[in-house]
Amino acid sequence: MSVSQLRLGVNIDHVATVRNARGGSYPDPVRAAHLAVDAGADGITAHLREDRRHIRDADIAALRASLAVPLNFEMAATDEMVRLAIDTRPHAACLVPEKREERTTEGGLDIVGGRAHLAPRIRALAEAGIRVSLFVEPEPAVMEAARALGAPVVELHTGSYCEAALDGDEAALAHELARIRRAAAHGAGIGLEIHAGHGLTTGSVGPVAALPEILELNIGHALIAEAIFVGLPQAIRDMRAAMDRARTGSAR
Repeated sequence: MSVSQLRLGVNIDHVATVRNARGGSYPDPVRAAHLAVDAGADGITAHLREDRRHIRDADIAALRASLAVPLNFEMAATDEMVRLAIDTRPHAACLVPEKREERTTEGGLDIVGGRAHLAPRIRALAEAGIRVSLFVEPEPAVMEAARALGAPVVELHTGSYCEAALDGDEAALAHELARIRRAAAHGAGIGLEIHAGHGLTTGSVGPVAALPEILELNIGHALIAEAIFVGLPQAIRDMRAAMDRARTGSAR
């Protein structure tokens, strides 16, 4: 069975988190982005939150101006963020849920209940030539809703799967992986491009990377955390190696 190469998008948000803890300009997330690309990243992801807790407007502008690989602009589905995306023109805009009190994104978008809110914003981004992705829960019904909204890409939320992996809960792990597998197969079957991400580490990435319908993984926190010990290029090379091993195994 022939399987396409799995792309790796590196999220650099938490380089900015470290910078903002002390103020100033160091460490520079743009420098991290270029190191990531040199180490094998296929694209760069950055989430400009409404409260600017890590990535800032100037970071997005600098990334867009200097990167030769795709920039995936994670954003809330607000008029402010839509305007910024249209002004910046990233390769892709991934719409994510956002709450001020959360530490990190806690789940997928409610694209069923939020259709009326999301539809005009998806349309505005698409008309500006920006590829729209929706960060969603891995359920077949959600895949159908994404297609109905006209988004060409979904990113499956892998947070529950990763929590089960960390807890060592084999039953929950099997359940969550089955959810991801079903959603990926159903979404690809109706014409969606399937991405996945949130919480993945070198230890948990394999079963997700092995799914042939998934074409891209977006990973951030684990890479920045491991970079403290081995450096960012090595952390990315290790993740890429784990992904590639799983992908090769899936083709057997």
